[in-house]
Amino acid sequence: MTWSTRFWLLTIMVVSLAFWTGERHIAYAVDQTPRSSLGLPDLIQEALARNPEIVAARQQWEAALQRITQARSLDDPTLSVQLWNVPQTFNVTQAQNSIFGLSQNLPFPGKLALKGDVASRSAEMTEQALRAKERELVARLKQAYYDLFLTHKAIQIHHEQVELLGQFVESTTAKFRTGKGAQTDVLKAQIELSLLFQQLPILEQRRETAEAMLNTLLDRDATSPLGIPQEPSQIPLDKTLDDLHRLALHERPELKAAELAVQRNEQSRALAQRQYYPDFNVAFQRFQNFQTNDGFGAYVAMSIPFALWTKPKYDAGVQEAAAALSAARAQHHTLENLTRFQVKDLLTRLRATDQVTTLYRTTILPQVEQSLDAARVGYRAGRAGFLDLIEAQRVWRGSQLEYFKALVDRQHRLAELEQVVGITLDRQS
Repeated sequence: MTWSTRFWLLTIMVVSLAFWTGERHIAYAVDQTPRSSLGLPDLIQEALARNPEIVAARQQWEAALQRITQARSLDDPTLSVQLWNVPQTFNVTQAQNSIFGLSQNLPFPGKLALKGDVASRSAEMTEQALRAKERELVARLKQAYYDLFLTHKAIQIHHEQVELLGQFVESTTAKFRTGKGAQTDVLKAQIELSLLFQQLPILEQRRETAEAMLNTLLDRDATSPLGIPQEPSQIPLDKTLDDLHRLALHERPELKAAELAVQRNEQSRALAQRQYYPDFNVAFQRFQNFQTNDGFGAYVAMSIPFALWTKPKYDAGVQEAAAALSAARAQHHTLENLTRFQVKDLLTRLRATDQVTTLYRTTILPQVEQSLDAARVGYRAGRAGFLDLIEAQRVWRGSQLEYFKALVDRQHRLAELEQVVGITLDRQS
């Protein structure tokens, strides 16, 4: 080996070791930063209390509740004053007749109650829309929480791999110095280590993005510091498909809202049919007569909705209400079918991820660890090549990442299933 080759090789070794040392320092600094554990239940409560979407939906429900009283109330009474035969001098005190009246419109019995029932069902639908928005927010929050967990794990695995490759660099360098190793092994180890260095900024960016998403759902500043998410549990789901179907059909807010829409349209149809009945106007009057006796009077007026020229309007109203009722029933049935499909699909995907995570935990990861140990021992003893060692560490890192990705994917599917079913199924949250 020429002096020039040795010089450049030594330079590469020094630079690589410097980078490795710096990377170890960064890893130490990141790992040692005091970070509290980030509890999911507390985050859910905070999001439900502060998230602007939930606050807006809650206020919409409050507004809908106030419309019930308005719908059940009578129209304002009317106060009237009539002056008859006023002298040309416009002296109103000398009017021959002064009539003071108080009148009130009275809908046919049952109309106001039906209007109140329609408004009440609408308010209940708004409440279920709020519950559905809450379930959606909780699902999104859980997914963001476990996405953040995955970024922390990816960074941790990255630092562990850097540490492992640093050991490879030291081992290959030591073998090369004693004449038992090849120069190419040293260069390959350094190249592999250098490739790892460029991945850390990307991993950090993903962590910051995940933190920003979680902070946004919590209505915090996007840069607010967050703790470290807890590793998800792998408690098996103890619900059968039939159990989940029954729960979803009974608990899902969207289905409750669709059922309430059917009830509201039934009451709207009944109200439309009630429009064939007349409304009334009742008035009480006080007569004051000039230079003669005063007196009292009253009258009752009635609308005529069954006149030949007005009846078609009410016929169309009944037909409109009947069509709206049929549409609401069809939409409710469609949502029931969609719910059954979603439950079946998500449960199947959840069970598949359960099988994958179990396979990784019980079989693949132990085998990968054994393969890495065997490759390391074989390389030191000269029974295995350096490429075998590099490949083993790549498989080790990839398997670790795939395991945690499958674990997080399971939590995503579980969160979606909870949103469809309408209740919490994960005991951890």
